[in-house]
Amino acid sequence: MQKLFYFSLLAWFFICLSCGKSVIEKPDNLISEEKMIDLLTDIHLAEATYISRHHQDSLLKKSKSADFYYSILKNHQTADTTFEKSYIFYLSRPRKFEKMYRQVMNNLNEMEQKFSGREKELIDLNLNK
Repeated sequence: MQKLFYFSLLAWFFICLSCGKSVIEKPDNLISEEKMIDLLTDIHLAEATYISRHHQDSLLKKSKSADFYYSILKNHQTADTTFEKSYIFYLSRPRKFEKMYRQVMNNLNEMEQKFSGREKELIDLNLNK
């Protein structure tokens, strides 16, 4: 079911691209670019957690990846329909969406660097003892 949803989004994206002119109108409750970037960053973090720990953690075995999406949306106080409409709207504007996604990747890279730096500091502290 989830694969069908992603396939539909991808197909819709290519249909919009082939038209040349955007057919998706701006939704009334469009999520701001900044908030969408934050949402997408959190979604990527949740997906990475789910994929990397799904087989190790008994609690994660019982959950579905969709559960992460709903908890992220709830945490950001965003309705799922609002997210879907905004996501499709931004997808229909590839240049804007690419720019937003670059920021998502930058956010994730910064988090990875912070985590890596802390991990190295902890290792260094342990070696000095």
